Amino acid sequence: MPKEGMRSIFFYSNMTSSPSPSSSPSPSSSSTPRHSFSQTMIEANILNAEEIITKWDPDSSSYTKITSLFYVKRREAKEFLRSVRELQRSMHSLASENSNSHKLAQAQKLMQIAMKRLEKEFYQILSANRDHLDPESVSGLSSTTTRSSTSDYDEDLGSEDKIEIAGDSIREVERVSSFAMSDLRLIAECMISSGYGTECFRIYKIIRKSIVDEGLHRLGFERLSYHKLQKLNWETIELKIKNWLNLSKIAVKTLLSGERILCDHVFSTSDMIKESCFSEISKEAAIDLFAFAESIAKMKKSPEKMFRILDLYESIAELWPEIESIFSYESTSAVRSQAITALTKLGDAVRSMLSNFESAIQKDSSKSPIPGGGIHPLTRYVMNYVSFLGDYSLILSYIFADLRFQVPIPLPESLSIKSSPSRENPLSMISVRFSWLILVLICKLDGKAELYKEVGLSYLFLVNNLQYIVSKVSNSNLKPLLGEDWISKHYTKLHQYAANYERTAWMKVIKSLPDNPTVEISPEAAKEIFQNFNSAFEDTYLIQSSWIVSEGKMRDEIKVSVSGKIVPVYRAFYLKYRILLKEEKNLEVLVRFSPEELGNYLSDLFSGNGVSGSVTSSPAHSPVYRRR
Repeated sequence: MPKEGMRSIFFYSNMTSSPSPSSSPSPSSSSTPRHSFSQTMIEANILNAEEIITKWDPDSSSYTKITSLFYVKRREAKEFLRSVRELQRSMHSLASENSNSHKLAQAQKLMQIAMKRLEKEFYQILSANRDHLDPESVSGLSSTTTRSSTSDYDEDLGSEDKIEIAGDSIREVERVSSFAMSDLRLIAECMISSGYGTECFRIYKIIRKSIVDEGLHRLGFERLSYHKLQKLNWETIELKIKNWLNLSKIAVKTLLSGERILCDHVFSTSDMIKESCFSEISKEAAIDLFAFAESIAKMKKSPEKMFRILDLYESIAELWPEIESIFSYESTSAVRSQAITALTKLGDAVRSMLSNFESAIQKDSSKSPIPGGGIHPLTRYVMNYVSFLGDYSLILSYIFADLRFQVPIPLPESLSIKSSPSRENPLSMISVRFSWLILVLICKLDGKAELYKEVGLSYLFLVNNLQYIVSKVSNSNLKPLLGEDWISKHYTKLHQYAANYERTAWMKVIKSLPDNPTVEISPEAAKEIFQNFNSAFEDTYLIQSSWIVSEGKMRDEIKVSVSGKIVPVYRAFYLKYRILLKEEKNLEVLVRFSPEELGNYLSDLFSGNGVSGSVTSSPAHSPVYRRR
């Protein structure tokens, strides 16, 4: 208590209740009411409160109207709050003794002036510190402050000086933020305990709600209804989704989280007020934030939208712990419900899209063979799509966790589909779906291979497309999902297709050569063999000169394999019988290819470049083989 206050108490006490030793009490003095010690304290508290409260009456002068008590006179501000608390206690005591006391009326008038001052201070602190009252973003604000404050002269500073200045700037922002939060809390405690919590709540809600709304706007969030979204094209919507994915993390982890922390700090003495205040400030904005994701989920479910839907689902799922924590109040349960609804709708959309994607594969009705037996557009589309889905395998496992997948038809073991995935391993559930989608594609490709007239080309088509499929699995996140066993079995199938190609496409050439090229035969028989080989090779080569093997390693393997079945046998026969036939007229026509030339022709195959080398004769067309 100030010395003046102490002096007034003792002075008042000596004058009224302590007679001098030399005097004796008069009869009249015994009938006069004597002040109790508590009454004296009450009067002193009112006098002290009156002095400081009237000094800072916002209506008393232009100075008090524009000046902040907490900014200019921090120590006096604390004395102001202490006096208000003492005044409040005095008012309680007066009310219990005599509710009609003029002292009580005086105290009530002082309390109204004090609350008006505190309302003004509360508003000024909130307004002046809009950028410093988010505890979660202090470091981000500090870096901005540091850059702007040092940009004019930091070129002349060493790195240690820059770090020191940056540190000072951060500490300054933290100091301002700390003072502002502390002052707001002290004022709120005082106003609430004095029965003015409603006024405090009103001011705080108006200012902080505008900050939350403005923060979302600055982040680029637009409140778009489902009907407005329907009018936009997908490219525009996709840009808005990308923006939402970035801003939602900042909105939840910084803006809304910081608002909850600040609100809990300022109104720590009243659970009811801090809950109501945070709910009023943030609930509407947060509901709108997650309603956007729900609106996207309601749109037309075409497969190309799948990945953005998964991005939205993944973002909300990752934010869920923060959402649940920040909006834990019962009054903000609508925010949690909106986030869950958005997740549910997004999950439903993903399931529907995946079903539509499978149907689209099965319904593909293209009938035009791919030139040269190359990779079919359907293969590229499906495998690129599925390999991208592999990046979302964990999210997909959650979405399909409660939907057990059974392979629709009995399949041979060689196709590597696990029909009974483990519930203990959610990823095994989605790996079965991926296996099934790829199998649907392979079956579709098998049907498209029948479109080729040359059976060898149909097998080469299957080689190219299965090679692409296995390569995509091996070089993406599908590999750990489908496993080495899946890859191994499909590589085996791939080499079977390659072997079938060689057997059917080069059968005529291989059969034109003798089983034993060094066995003794007549010159006439040798001439016939050369003639048959020339015709078979020219026929086969010219047909296959536009055929393709897309993957380099597989191309080399097939070349080596085909060459190994033909060139060694031909070389042995050539070396033995070309000398015997050297006297023949038109030997160059009879023996058209040297072993080296033959190897060169074979090495030029499978690039899809058409006829190369010097094969000039018109080949007879090969018979049409049917696949077995």
